[in-house]
Amino acid sequence: MESNFTPDSTPDSTPDSTPDAPDAGEQFDLVTVLQSVGVTAEIEALDVKALLESGGLDAVMVGDARYPTFPYEVRVPREQAQQAQQLIAEALAAGPAAADEAEAAGEKS
Repeated sequence: MESNFTPDSTPDSTPDSTPDAPDAGEQFDLVTVLQSVGVTAEIEALDVKALLESGGLDAVMVGDARYPTFPYEVRVPREQAQQAQQLIAEALAAGPAAADEAEAAGEKS
């Protein structure tokens, strides 16, 4: 039986081996904008993630409820990090009263 396989005809096993292919790592270049540890860490991370998403930013939360001693993190794409930090700082400066006002205003509309 004759085989068509030759060592020179093996396909390139590296994905996107063309020089013009974008670097997939750039899509996932995330930076941590919040790290929280403790009993309220998960809730804090969820709140910050919701804040950032409501501000039009992409955010992901990293953590595991099975291990409450491990930190929770909120990460955003590197190009959105400065804006994310600004939104977080503004929310902290405004305090809980501003959050209550914003929630009440949202319920009216």
